[in-house]
Amino acid sequence: MKFAVIVFPGSNCDVDMYHAIKDELGEEVEYVWHDETDLSQYDGILLPGGFSYGDYLRSGAIARFSNVMKEVVKAAEAGKPVLGVCNGFQILLEVGLLPGAMKRNENLKFMCRPVNLKVANNETAFTSAYAKDEVISIPIAHGEGNYYCDEQTLQTLKENNQIVFTYETNPNGSLVDIAGITNERGNVLGMMPHPERAVDELLGSADGLKLFQSIVKNWRESHVTTA
Repeated sequence: MKFAVIVFPGSNCDVDMYHAIKDELGEEVEYVWHDETDLSQYDGILLPGGFSYGDYLRSGAIARFSNVMKEVVKAAEAGKPVLGVCNGFQILLEVGLLPGAMKRNENLKFMCRPVNLKVANNETAFTSAYAKDEVISIPIAHGEGNYYCDEQTLQTLKENNQIVFTYETNPNGSLVDIAGITNERGNVLGMMPHPERAVDELLGSADGLKLFQSIVKNWRESHVTTA
């Protein structure tokens, strides 16, 4: 499986994401600059964290207009797995691949620490290696991670089982403890915590590795050919 790590001006978790895929997962991965106009050669798309375009206007608000985002939308519509972490999640919200919006953390402070997440849905392409309601330790690092949506959207998220990760102890005020959601089709995941920073026990936790293993497992199962 071949991954693209999308790099915007201001991305700072691209190296972590690349390491997770190449060194821990053992899959093929390349950095892709924000002005790229063709992602057809990649099987999975990764939008890393950071401060794209300095977080001017709103986090992700400028990055959504990058050339590459037209291709990310095409990849999502084609059913390819698309993962947005932290700023990547914010960009997915801004471009409309996921519903809702991000507000400043409730305490108006940037937070960087490990948190416990509950796997609310383990029946997605991103979570099949986890057990239902499994509690995992994944670090956060954000100032605008307070997820919000209107009541109708929240009801839809619940009905379609699109809430994938929730905080055990909510660090930012996020609506109903939401830490990660998918689109209705289930091939686009946005999450604020950083699984790429939890892929080896030397980093304090390897709980994030199962997320990337789930992506590869699902992709291989859907691309099996028999003679």
